[in-house]
Amino acid sequence: MPNSMAGKAAYAFAVLAPCMLPSAAARAQDVPGIEICTVEKTMERRTSCLQSNVDFLQKTMTKLSADHQQKLDAANRQIEALKATVASLQKVVDDLQAASKKATEDQKKKPDAPAAKEGSK
Repeated sequence: MPNSMAGKAAYAFAVLAPCMLPSAAARAQDVPGIEICTVEKTMERRTSCLQSNVDFLQKTMTKLSADHQQKLDAANRQIEALKATVASLQKVVDDLQAASKKATEDQKKKPDAPAAKEGSK
């Protein structure tokens, strides 16, 4: 029995060991970024390397363009909100100036009635 148990353990190890090690495909995966393509000897590999660089740059530019467009849209929304706030504040100022002007004109039109009452007493 110990031999059969040891045989099973060896078999299990032989089957599972490759799963535990990083696979060759995982090690060969490129990290996204710009690669130096001049080190490639064959034209196919150099072309593939250059195409990979082009793809990376296009994806990066697309992502940055979308990010900047979102920022511009947010800034434009904020500008519109601020314009609306300025317009409402300008209306309040205009209303206050009109009320002040009317009060000043009303004071000028009224005779000094309170002063006459005090003088008659």
